[in-house]
Amino acid sequence: MRVSHETIYKYVQGRGELRRELTRCLRSQRTHRKPRGSPKRGGPIADMVMISERPPEVQEGAVARHWEGDLIIGKGGKSAVGTLVERTSRFLLLLYLPNGHSAKVVEIAMQRAIKTMPRELMRSITWGEGSELARQFSLATGIPVYFCDPHSPWQ
Repeated sequence: MRVSHETIYKYVQGRGELRRELTRCLRSQRTHRKPRGSPKRGGPIADMVMISERPPEVQEGAVARHWEGDLIIGKGGKSAVGTLVERTSRFLLLLYLPNGHSAKVVEIAMQRAIKTMPRELMRSITWGEGSELARQFSLATGIPVYFCDPHSPWQ
């Protein structure tokens, strides 16, 4: 008689001799599945200012000089482009990221793009919840960065 490994995993919670016998039938001799895929790195961003804490003028979108940003990551994570879009005029700045999309690389590219603009045109940035801006961007530039709520990138 043959039993699939799915059935064994389903009933391996048995006790005593049945559990030991089922475990011996498994190829790896383990009672629990081993998760596949890459482990999740990082955690919540320290001192994250949430989107709900933005001033009302930013949420309405009536006042210019407030920006939204995110990353567009290519197939397999091998290429990336950052975007900064002004909320009222929809003016777009593309961030050139030839050396990956780590937090440090994105921060440097954003600072470089912001230096090309007059300071008065940047009042705040709303960023999708990604660890790319986990560094000290707000302290370095003086521009507040607001993050979307976890698992809500549409905000």
